Amino acid sequence: MSLPTAAYATHGPTESLQPFSFERRDPLEFDVLIEILYCGVCHSDLHFARNEWGMSQYPMVPGHEIVGVVRAVGSRVTRFREGDQVGVGCFVDSCRSCPMCLSGEEQYCDQAIYTYNGPDKVMGGLTFGGYSTQIVVDENYVVRVPDSLPLDAAAPLLCAGITTYSPLRHFGVREGQSVGIIGLGGLGHMGVKFARAMGTHVTVLSHSPSKQADAERLGTHDFVVTSEPEAFEAHANRFDFLLDTVSAAHDLGPYLSLLKPDGRMVLVGLPDPSPLSAFPLIFRRRSLSGSLIGGIRETQEMLNFCGEKNITCDIELIRMDQINEAYERMLRSDVRYRFVIDMATLR
Repeated sequence: MSLPTAAYATHGPTESLQPFSFERRDPLEFDVLIEILYCGVCHSDLHFARNEWGMSQYPMVPGHEIVGVVRAVGSRVTRFREGDQVGVGCFVDSCRSCPMCLSGEEQYCDQAIYTYNGPDKVMGGLTFGGYSTQIVVDENYVVRVPDSLPLDAAAPLLCAGITTYSPLRHFGVREGQSVGIIGLGGLGHMGVKFARAMGTHVTVLSHSPSKQADAERLGTHDFVVTSEPEAFEAHANRFDFLLDTVSAAHDLGPYLSLLKPDGRMVLVGLPDPSPLSAFPLIFRRRSLSGSLIGGIRETQEMLNFCGEKNITCDIELIRMDQINEAYERMLRSDVRYRFVIDMATLR
């Protein structure tokens, strides 16, 4: 048997998202059936829907910031039971035997299966994501959402949250350090919240002066307008750590000059090729790194941290039939700071 599922899908890079139906598998022995209540809208959903990275397959049901409630479990499931609040992020399986999987870094497994646009090993065809009413996932790739968090505002934690939490934690950001968040959008605003909760001195660096009021509301200590003359010179050698969330092409060199000796800058945005000079790195022994999302263990750690610190995303809740308009608004940066789909509007 299989489970009829309502969804929204696109059938090509120039097509809008429209109502779609397909079959989910019945839960296998280690599976969890989740009623999806909310799904965040990530900018990568738009990239994939429009094949901007050249790897899209259709039909496509996007969505990898999934939260909901467990409705059924397989016969050998031990981690979850009916009624639990849970989440599913960017991947739903991996090889489970490579060094990355064995160390809890499944996101870097070469055989990771993504929540959508990946091979469905059970049903055949493609995996379909969270713009749908339900999903069936192996319990090893499901995380628990603390009961204290509102589910709608918790949904983007499954991507935007872990994308910014992971590098801060992995690279050892410590209380009292000076941390700069480059860009204040869906990723940047979460970087601010996490860095502040970790006890650092937080500065937002943005080319747009209009972002200052929001940065202050989010709890930043300082705001630097990078489009102003002398901005980089005035703040040279200031930061222990920079989190670069910007996806537009930009020269990395001036930002690297803001780091103290032995400071580190981490890229989590995906810009087009950007200029890079070796001089700012060599002359202060600075480091430039990249970071993707996080493994299941770290994602659960992040959610627990959010539960303890009462951290969620700033969201705008939308109906499922508003998704195409939401994509256009994302292109105009007209959202503060993540869209979340109320999946009840699809039922």
